[in-house]
Amino acid sequence: MGQYIDIGAVKTWYDEQGAGEPLVLLHGGLVPNESWGMQMPEFSAHFRVLAPERRGHGRTPDVDGPLTYDDMAADTIGFIEKVVGGPAHLVGWSDGAIIGLLIAISRPDLVRKLVAIGGNYDTTGVPAELQEGLGHMTADSEEMAMPRAMHVAVAPGGPESWNVLYEKFQVMAHSEPNITIEELGRISAPTLVLSADDDLPTLEHTTTLYRSIPNAELAVLPGTSHFVAMEKPDLLNRIVLDFLEKEPVQTMMPVRRAPTGAGQGH
Repeated sequence: MGQYIDIGAVKTWYDEQGAGEPLVLLHGGLVPNESWGMQMPEFSAHFRVLAPERRGHGRTPDVDGPLTYDDMAADTIGFIEKVVGGPAHLVGWSDGAIIGLLIAISRPDLVRKLVAIGGNYDTTGVPAELQEGLGHMTADSEEMAMPRAMHVAVAPGGPESWNVLYEKFQVMAHSEPNITIEELGRISAPTLVLSADDDLPTLEHTTTLYRSIPNAELAVLPGTSHFVAMEKPDLLNRIVLDFLEKEPVQTMMPVRRAPTGAGQGH
């Protein structure tokens, strides 16, 4: 079921399905909730799933001013406070993963567990040559056909709103995010960093993200790209649900997670 709710100046559209512990899905940049089509049915069988569409995305109208991750994180915090009313699991893909990281840093009281899929914490995560190639794509380019069609099909502003969103997104993506290693180290929520093996952020960047968050877990899905949730949904869904529903196992030979001082004196 979808409906609107006012979050500050943003008339936010969100979908809601299922019952149980709250799980907030955070979609990627330029795409609406339809991008979670392979996840909503599965996750809502286990959780109360809420999926807000951010400013300028999907059915949520744009507001004046530039697009920034900080503003969208603030919008999402307002959504969690107003609609959920307490802490929730956050599952974010791409831009949604970045927003999940920002919320986990600034409002740990609102995050039960965090799953960050295909996200980067700063602009170095995407190689410069790839950034340059993406920067040369236009709103009407063939490479943007799928997200463009998904947006135009549901956006209240029609095709013109796509052009506005795309321009704002391009500006943002070339200067943000700017999350520091120190800030990542303050994340206290249990966190799963999930990546494709051929993702936009490099594996090296993803590994640094994983290592910078205390006691985080890492999953790299083989044979997938940035659209991993659509390419291997069954595998991704199993991994995410296992992480959210179960406590960590007691590993038999911990190294990174070994208690401080373990093994000393041998």
